[in-house]
Amino acid sequence: MTEQATENPKDHPVGNAEKNPDDWTTGDEAMTGAQASYLKTLSEEAGETFDETLTKADASKRIDALQAKTGRGQ
Repeated sequence: MTEQATENPKDHPVGNAEKNPDDWTTGDEAMTGAQASYLKTLSEEAGETFDETLTKADASKRIDALQAKTGRGQ
Protein backbone atom coordinates (compact mmCIF):
# COMPACT_ATOMS: atom_id res chain seq x y z
CA MET A 1 0.00 0.00 0.00
CA THR A 2 1.40 3.40 -1.00
CA GLU A 3 1.17 6.44 1.23
CA GLN A 4 -0.49 9.41 -0.39
CA ALA A 5 1.21 12.73 0.23
CA THR A 6 -1.17 15.45 1.21
CA GLU A 7 -0.29 19.03 0.47
CA ASN A 8 0.08 21.15 3.55
CA PRO A 9 -0.78 24.78 2.73
CA LYS A 10 1.85 25.92 5.23
CA ASP A 11 4.52 24.30 3.06
CA HIS A 12 3.75 26.92 0.39
CA PRO A 13 2.63 29.99 2.35
CA VAL A 14 2.39 32.30 -0.68
CA GLY A 15 0.53 29.83 -2.85
CA ASN A 16 -2.86 31.16 -1.84
CA ALA A 17 -1.81 34.70 -0.99
CA GLU A 18 -3.22 36.16 -4.18
CA LYS A 19 -6.94 35.91 -3.58
CA ASN A 20 -9.23 38.36 -5.34
CA PRO A 21 -10.48 40.91 -2.78
CA ASP A 22 -13.99 40.50 -4.21
CA ASP A 23 -13.88 36.90 -2.95
CA TRP A 24 -12.82 37.74 0.62
CA THR A 25 -15.39 36.67 3.20
CA THR A 26 -14.56 39.75 5.30
CA GLY A 27 -14.10 42.10 2.35
CA ASP A 28 -17.12 44.20 3.24
CA GLU A 29 -15.78 45.02 6.71
CA ALA A 30 -14.03 48.31 7.46
CA MET A 31 -10.41 48.41 6.36
CA THR A 32 -7.81 47.45 8.93
CA GLY A 33 -5.63 49.95 10.73
CA ALA A 34 -2.61 48.76 8.77
CA GLN A 35 -4.44 49.22 5.48
CA ALA A 36 -5.57 52.71 6.50
CA SER A 37 -2.08 53.75 7.52
CA TYR A 38 -0.44 52.48 4.34
CA LEU A 39 -3.23 53.82 2.15
CA LYS A 40 -2.92 57.25 3.72
CA THR A 41 0.84 57.24 3.01
CA LEU A 42 0.33 56.10 -0.57
CA SER A 43 -2.44 58.65 -1.12
CA GLU A 44 -0.18 61.47 0.07
CA GLU A 45 2.68 60.30 -2.15
CA ALA A 46 0.39 60.03 -5.17
CA GLY A 47 -1.32 63.36 -4.51
CA GLU A 48 -4.65 61.56 -4.17
CA THR A 49 -7.46 61.90 -1.64
CA PHE A 50 -7.52 59.38 1.22
CA ASP A 51 -10.94 57.79 1.68
CA GLU A 52 -11.29 56.54 5.25
CA THR A 53 -14.63 54.84 4.52
CA LEU A 54 -13.29 52.07 2.25
CA THR A 55 -13.94 48.42 3.00
CA LYS A 56 -11.11 45.92 3.34
CA ALA A 57 -11.60 44.75 -0.25
CA ASP A 58 -11.83 48.26 -1.70
CA ALA A 59 -8.81 49.41 0.32
CA SER A 60 -6.81 46.49 -1.05
CA LYS A 61 -7.74 47.43 -4.62
CA ARG A 62 -6.92 51.09 -3.96
CA ILE A 63 -3.55 50.13 -2.47
CA ASP A 64 -2.75 48.11 -5.60
CA ALA A 65 -3.69 51.05 -7.83
CA LEU A 66 -1.66 53.56 -5.82
CA GLN A 67 1.32 51.23 -5.63
CA ALA A 68 1.29 51.07 -9.42
CA LYS A 69 1.04 54.86 -9.63
CA THR A 70 3.82 55.54 -7.11
CA GLY A 71 6.08 52.62 -8.03
CA ARG A 72 5.92 51.19 -4.51
CA GLY A 73 5.47 47.51 -3.81
CA GLN A 74 7.23 46.40 -6.98
